[in-house]
Amino acid sequence: MEEAQYSAGQMQLEKRSVAQNSVYAAVLITVFKLVVGLMTHSLGIMSEALHSGLDLVAAVVTLLSVRVSDKPADADHQYGHGKVENFSAFIETGLLLLTCFWIVWEAGKRLFFTSVEIEPSIWAFVVMGASIAVDFTRSRSLKRVADKYNSQALHADALHFRTDIWSSSVVILGLALVMAGRTYHVPWLVRADPVAALFVAGIVVWVSSRLARQTVDALLDAAPAGVRSQIIAEVSRVRGVLEVERVRIRKAGNRYFVDLSVSLARNVTFQAADKVSLEVTATIHRLLGDADVLVNAVPRAVNTESIFDRIRAAALRNNLPIHDVSVQDLGGSIHVELHVELNETMSLLVAHDHVTALEADIRKNVPEIGSILTHIESEPATIETSEELISDPDLDETLKEIGEDFPEVVDVHEIILKKVNQRLFLSCHVTMKDALPLSRVHDVQTELEIRFQNAAPQLFRVLIHPEPQTDNRR
Repeated sequence: MEEAQYSAGQMQLEKRSVAQNSVYAAVLITVFKLVVGLMTHSLGIMSEALHSGLDLVAAVVTLLSVRVSDKPADADHQYGHGKVENFSAFIETGLLLLTCFWIVWEAGKRLFFTSVEIEPSIWAFVVMGASIAVDFTRSRSLKRVADKYNSQALHADALHFRTDIWSSSVVILGLALVMAGRTYHVPWLVRADPVAALFVAGIVVWVSSRLARQTVDALLDAAPAGVRSQIIAEVSRVRGVLEVERVRIRKAGNRYFVDLSVSLARNVTFQAADKVSLEVTATIHRLLGDADVLVNAVPRAVNTESIFDRIRAAALRNNLPIHDVSVQDLGGSIHVELHVELNETMSLLVAHDHVTALEADIRKNVPEIGSILTHIESEPATIETSEELISDPDLDETLKEIGEDFPEVVDVHEIILKKVNQRLFLSCHVTMKDALPLSRVHDVQTELEIRFQNAAPQLFRVLIHPEPQTDNRR
């Protein structure tokens, strides 16, 4: 939406300025029409004066509504004050219908029961011509600002004044026909004035029906036509979204509020789900400008899930990090082994209860599993301080020679030996061939760790970082 490109201060200033100008113009035109209508006894002009008088009331209501509707949300109005604009348009609709009733009543009396002498004068044509010029100018100004900031109240005012141009033209035609009837002695043309007033009423009814439909839809939170399907189509293209399950849209003033639920694969992480939600929100903003968007991510199982996926989904449900998941077929029975990381300060009894609950969940959701063996690991909860870095050239050379025994290994480098809590930690980088599959990379890492610890039994832990050969040459 275009209004998102402008500051709140600029929007408020422009909306209030054009609404104030509309009030000033309405006062001038109403007084002018009323004076000339009383002078000429023209029902067409009197109906236009009444129409303009109600437009003045509507313009004042519009000015008040745009002053209130732009206020930010507060504790009592958590969706903002935008509905004031919709209510303002609703009031304008009621005022227009009242205009119609009076015009039709008076026209009926003049056509069938009473005779009123019409005195067309140059002033009648002047006031109606001036009214058309003013209505044309202010309707353009109102529509420009209404389109710019998507303001229903200003749209209603602009629509009023565009139809005023047509109704004023009809009144001018009626007066011209009355003058022609007198000049050429055609008595029935004298009735052209109340007939013209009925045409004005018809135009007002048409305007009122359009405004009524728009304002009632807004007040009842009806979804704008076509917007829901457009949102579903665009959000469905967001990577990671399986399905758009629900979309609810409401509009208050010039701002949309969108509440939607999207289904995601149940094994995605919280961070990944949040990233998808942000992309969904950005997609809706491209469609609806500065909309207020609430995204509910719903986890769903997908048909392509493997046993590994279902095991990890169970771990996510239980909020337990797992790794080294191994699934084996032992004589037709599925055996699963996995490592679970738990806080190092947790007692064995509590840790075992967590693991037991996880295994029960896995068995429930993966019934084909025959047995499960879980290795409990402590997850560090404190930052360890390295006591010293140790230099051992002989050990470095030994580790490099071990690496040469593996055809997949190109070299061993960046060897670091450090003492932490009186324990020796070894870390190094190992360059391997680019095309090596990860399964083989893991096997080589494991074999190297075993060989390194056999060569240096004093090592407490060995950490190997694999690198592709191409990356190592950069």
